[in-house]
Amino acid sequence: MKKLNLGIGLLLATLPLSMAVAADAPADYPKKAITIVVPYPPGGSTDALGRLLGDKIGAALGQSVIVENKAGASGNIGAVAVKNAPFDGYTLFLGTSTALSVNQSLYPDLPYNPQKDFEPIILATFLPSIVAVPSSLPVKTLPELTAYIKSQGGKVNYASSSNGTPSHLGAELYKRMANVEAAHIPYKGGAPALVDLVAGRTSFMFAILPESMPMVKSGQLRALAVTTAQRLPAYKDIPTVAESIPGYELLGWYGFLAPKGTPKPIIKKLNEAFNKALQDPATKERLSTMGFEIAGGSSERLGDMMRTESVKWKKVIDEAGIKLN
Repeated sequence: MKKLNLGIGLLLATLPLSMAVAADAPADYPKKAITIVVPYPPGGSTDALGRLLGDKIGAALGQSVIVENKAGASGNIGAVAVKNAPFDGYTLFLGTSTALSVNQSLYPDLPYNPQKDFEPIILATFLPSIVAVPSSLPVKTLPELTAYIKSQGGKVNYASSSNGTPSHLGAELYKRMANVEAAHIPYKGGAPALVDLVAGRTSFMFAILPESMPMVKSGQLRALAVTTAQRLPAYKDIPTVAESIPGYELLGWYGFLAPKGTPKPIIKKLNEAFNKALQDPATKERLSTMGFEIAGGSSERLGDMMRTESVKWKKVIDEAGIKLN
């Protein structure tokens, strides 16, 4: 019997650490607080999403969840922090579409690889955008905007919340698919970009819905289209971009990930906890109020999204010649 036990011990000693841990991970996980790294400052939509779902999965798993804000470099600082964390399921990353599918094509020396350095847990939510123009601009539909831009001989400009953000790349995709030219005016955030859009200092913007819709409702901006593939149930009167430009789609999306090597049973347990949180009626209502669309599903769904969106936006970035240092 002693020889048998010794043989099993030697066998386990030769296994990769992640495989050795995986055998008993579900039984004792989690036994301490979990940290969610949010790659943006407190107070924004990403931070609010992390705190809301963190509280919910903490309750489901019987442990507290701490949100740690590590802002900077379009999400890169937070991503690197999680990449370098222990792969034990106690440090998670709330990744955005920018950090997970765009930055690798924007930054020549990106210090992480989204598809190689992380284990996908869940695609949590989508965040739609709208094509917004100042109410003073003489256009009421997206085809009218396209015709207006073409009539101005390259003198039209558009706002974005920053270089490489969905508002920037969404407009670049529109320019290519609609065959129009417009100058890019980047801002340091969505709020100042919208202020100048309302004032008419820029002509249009692909703006995040929850940030821009209050200005639409007040009459300061006009919503020409939503960027989702189908019309939004809450705004059925606003057409999609794809209704006039077939195939167009722009979605901001958010997913939770763990460092590469995190045991599969832990990923499965976290995926189940997040799915449960996303289907909670009170959570769904709160997320809807914040402008989010529920996603959920398997961890593979997030992995697939990362791959397909990376290919899509690399093409746009390469054609537009966009690079960040």
